[in-house]
Amino acid sequence: MKKIYFLSFLFLLFIGCSSDSSSPDPVNETMYFPPNDGSTTWETKSIADLGWNQNAVQPLLDYLELKHSKSFIILVNGRIVMENYFNGHTATTPWYWASAGKTLTSTVTGIAEQEGLLNINNKVSDYIGTAWTNETLAQENLITCKNLLSMTSGIDDYVGGVYSDDVTPSNLNYKADAGTRWAYSNVYVKLQDVVASASGQTWSNYFNSKLRDKLGMTGSWIQSGNNSVYWSTTRSMARFGLMALNKGKWNGTQIVNETYFNAATSTSQNINLSYGYLWWLNGKASYHLPQIQTEFPGSIIPTGPNDMFMALGKNDQKIYVIPSKKMVIIRMGDAADAQNLALSDFDATLWTKISALYQ
Repeated sequence: MKKIYFLSFLFLLFIGCSSDSSSPDPVNETMYFPPNDGSTTWETKSIADLGWNQNAVQPLLDYLELKHSKSFIILVNGRIVMENYFNGHTATTPWYWASAGKTLTSTVTGIAEQEGLLNINNKVSDYIGTAWTNETLAQENLITCKNLLSMTSGIDDYVGGVYSDDVTPSNLNYKADAGTRWAYSNVYVKLQDVVASASGQTWSNYFNSKLRDKLGMTGSWIQSGNNSVYWSTTRSMARFGLMALNKGKWNGTQIVNETYFNAATSTSQNINLSYGYLWWLNGKASYHLPQIQTEFPGSIIPTGPNDMFMALGKNDQKIYVIPSKKMVIIRMGDAADAQNLALSDFDATLWTKISALYQ
């Protein structure tokens, strides 16, 4: 009889311990996706619910405002934990993604491939014809869609000694054989022409139907000089980040196949280990930066999580995706310090303040 009582006690003790909610585990919580009905509905999770450090919130907000931010969002398992707007910006105000929008092009290229419209291993000229560069035919025919995705086209990123984002054929000059040189260049936008040609639609129409509308995003591509730049609200950027956190899936629907997405967010070549298919990767052994050929040792953002992958744009437009923490972080605004193409010292300090929330 005593043995039965003892076993009953152990069972009740186990039940009591397993139902203890004093130590929340957000990583194991179910994933949430906001509805696509155009409403402002979006579930939230408080700092207290997560067991995070409330005292770290204000220093983070002060730093964001000091550094010319316009908006900032943290999602954990899809739920909004922080959503803040600064300097007259609002939840309905659109802002530009700059080069953070490269990841939109990467994703839509993957969608076109899964639909059988293109193969990223095929040469670019298969889709948009020859003479799209100023190279010889033999040199041009070395350039595949994957080279554009990985920034290894071999096309010179400088014209007349000046860094150039002009993609007219006369400015796309040979520097090295495709696949042998990594250089951050605007030539990736030719992928939008590839998708348009392969699909028989305009880039915007294909993008809207295959990605934007399926995620419930708003926004549009706006021509700015030589570039077509995506503009949207901060929440629309957060929706895209949430899809990325879920490896191309949105609320049970696979938008872009997981195999492609895993490749896109892994090292794509052996020159810049910190670059995938137009995504930046943290936690690698070395990295390259735009406009220079120097290889730097260590992680791009040593204060950030090693498994983080990122969409980074001029003047500090940011999407940080951290799978180990089921977290997405968005920052939009003006340049934190001096104008920059993608990365800046701002990232390192910002991550010191973000990590203070949960460490």
